[in-house]
Amino acid sequence: MDKAVSRKAAGAASAKGTPHRTPDERAAEGRLLRDSVPRSSQGGWKQPDSRRDILELLDESNEGRLPSLVPIRFGRMAASPFAFYRGAAALMAADLATTATSGLRVQACGDAHLMNFGGFATPERNVIFDINDLDETLPAPFEWDLKRLAASVVIAAQHLELPYGDTTRITMDLVREYRERMHDYASMRALDVWYDRIDLQKYQDRTGDPAIVEAARKRIAQRIEMERRRTVPDHLYPKLVTEADGQPRIKEEPPLIFHPTEDIAPGLQSGYADAIASYRESLPEHVRCLFDRFHFVDLALKVVGVGSVGTMCGVGLFMASDNDPLFLQVKEAKKSVLEPYAGKSLHPNHGQRVVAGYRIMQSASDVFLGWSRGQNGRDFYIRQLRDMKMSVVIESLDVGMLRQYARMCSHALARAHARSGDAAMIAGYMGSGQTFDDAITEFAAEYSSQNRRDYRQFVHAIRDGRIEAIIES
Repeated sequence: MDKAVSRKAAGAASAKGTPHRTPDERAAEGRLLRDSVPRSSQGGWKQPDSRRDILELLDESNEGRLPSLVPIRFGRMAASPFAFYRGAAALMAADLATTATSGLRVQACGDAHLMNFGGFATPERNVIFDINDLDETLPAPFEWDLKRLAASVVIAAQHLELPYGDTTRITMDLVREYRERMHDYASMRALDVWYDRIDLQKYQDRTGDPAIVEAARKRIAQRIEMERRRTVPDHLYPKLVTEADGQPRIKEEPPLIFHPTEDIAPGLQSGYADAIASYRESLPEHVRCLFDRFHFVDLALKVVGVGSVGTMCGVGLFMASDNDPLFLQVKEAKKSVLEPYAGKSLHPNHGQRVVAGYRIMQSASDVFLGWSRGQNGRDFYIRQLRDMKMSVVIESLDVGMLRQYARMCSHALARAHARSGDAAMIAGYMGSGQTFDDAITEFAAEYSSQNRRDYRQFVHAIRDGRIEAIIES
């Protein structure tokens, strides 16, 4: 049955008063899934004989990217196995599709590694911790996200040269945190799950070392205060904008920040009027009232991250008055890396797909979050460039801090999955023992070895001249 029709039928049945199932009944259904998909089958990783060549997959992932920026993307991926993992979501999506799945689907992140979580300000100006990059979001099996997150912890620990025993304990702890949090959400009221959020200023690790928790709290408080100062217009505007003939203009730092030509960004001559009007229509009515106070001034392309390098990402400057700027980040939304394996998006615009994912998975989303389509047919989503956005510096973490950070990411992922998936069924499938934890930890360790092999093949291809890479200083 078509998914859209199926959802409509389910909604109609609910409206007719179909009896609900209790959490215990749904958990029992989850436990029954173990008969067909044992939890132990989630463990381990062996490269399939039919696995596609990674260079072919990476080449396919460059489709539609700006050719001049692809070498920068590959240069960033070549920095380390962890950097390679960040940029190779398409490779892992193909691999995850060959693994056992429970059949329990959620709104998945699609790229749930450690660097795609962080802090940001809500519209109410609270600072929360959540998933903060959902470019690849799509409905998919819940364990795909958890496996990618767990593997990223192993690869990050190896990057930090942590002992094997510590790495295993941190990974096991991450999976246990996800499982236990999901059990908590399974017993909560639906609205309580939806309203739940991770307040960075009040965060408590219920099993963490008190000394580490206190040190983390101090770090977080300092970082929040620093981001408050960095976000205000008096700080941000002079860093990003210069005056040219009396007109504000975003500073260029080629090849990382530059103004596009009409060929690259059709609509330049009209000031992107059609795209801006389309974006405005995607905003809620009350936000349009606010947005209408601003007028478009300038747009420049900006190279960001690792996996997004080469896509059409930019910074838009809007002004309400001389000392009242608004910076919007414009990010191209391509087809999700999960789509070939999890099914096509129901949304006609991939920017809309991403925005829907943000609103489903995050406990609070940017007030200016919206989508549009350019004259060149590319889809985009838009949000504020910086609104107290904070991400971790992996190299700054020790064993204790990595453990706590991994637990925070796992908590955020469980909360996000519980909003769209059936928490009771997922909890029932995972169970209350260590079997599921062992399986995912085993997978993460063995997949980290696959990542190292892929990374070595990738680096050899650069050295042999088969791949062009620009190593930034």
